[in-house]
Amino acid sequence: MDGAHYGSNGVNGVNGTTPHIVNGGGAGPSKGYPTPSPSTHHLPSTPNGTGTDGGSFHSRPSHNEGIVNHLYTSGFQHGNYADVNLHVMNRPYRLHAIILARSPYLAHLINTSNTNTLYVPLEDEPLITEDGFAIALGYLYSSASMGHLTRDNARSVLAAACLLGGMDDLCTASYEMCRDGISAENIHDWLHFLDEPSFPPSSASSSIPGTPTPSAAAVLGPWGKRLREDVFSFLVMALPASLHAFPTQSQKTAVTDSAAAAEAGQDVLIRIYAVLPFDVFKHAVESPAFPVGSDQARFKFAKEAIAARKKIQGGRESEESVVLAFGKTDGGSAVHITRKMKKRPLWKVTK
Repeated sequence: MDGAHYGSNGVNGVNGTTPHIVNGGGAGPSKGYPTPSPSTHHLPSTPNGTGTDGGSFHSRPSHNEGIVNHLYTSGFQHGNYADVNLHVMNRPYRLHAIILARSPYLAHLINTSNTNTLYVPLEDEPLITEDGFAIALGYLYSSASMGHLTRDNARSVLAAACLLGGMDDLCTASYEMCRDGISAENIHDWLHFLDEPSFPPSSASSSIPGTPTPSAAAVLGPWGKRLREDVFSFLVMALPASLHAFPTQSQKTAVTDSAAAAEAGQDVLIRIYAVLPFDVFKHAVESPAFPVGSDQARFKFAKEAIAARKKIQGGRESEESVVLAFGKTDGGSAVHITRKMKKRPLWKVTK
């Protein structure tokens, strides 16, 4: 309902540019009517695709669509004939157990509760917002809820869909929107979100040992792993290419001012690499996919990036350096970035 605003009267809405959703004030069990007894009626047992008189029949997509639209509008948006009161953060919902049970997470809440008032604890899920959860909740009723998916809320929707479970299509759509939305402008936000993730050093199947699973992204499960790989791929390949930081020989020939453009692109790339977690920085620069060209050019870039990192991060307890190895490298990079802890001064105790 356009113009509706969430308040204590039970109205619930998706903020931002998405239409507001009314879930309150309707008829049904929420206004005192008893919940009907479970139905004991059964359809006649007939072969699939035939009626009782032997005639053939076909499903009616328009009929099915009408039922889904009714469930979404009357059931989810308006909360009519609800038998469950669901509280999520500061937002109450009047919903329906038979629909909520499509989610393994909510089915467990229903089955283990002795009341029809349920609370979803999200204090330990910082990625999930009220709006993101509302979209995932609406998806239990109808895929029309996916119409509210945007790049701004896709990460929250993905987290909510992973928590609720049983929403592969919504997870795929929100994941793809997240992946396609990674850019130079928001890369720092993704790095903060991933909290020094386990990036692959050279392939999507490998990882850096000893790196803890990010607590904030744990709810994403395998989708989080895919996003970590996407962020690493963007840092190593797409970002340098978009900045024209390392132009190819053909690009140098075609563009007269390519040197100036490459220098400007490298400056931006160095500023971004200067704030990367060390493991991410090391594996990005050493990656064979990093389009820098020769080992000498890679070594030069690494030295400049380390100098920028030292300037930005100030007095750290460790010291980074880069080494250019000679001889056979077995197809890997001859440039190696290392880090060693600084020795703490020893204080002599005198009497």
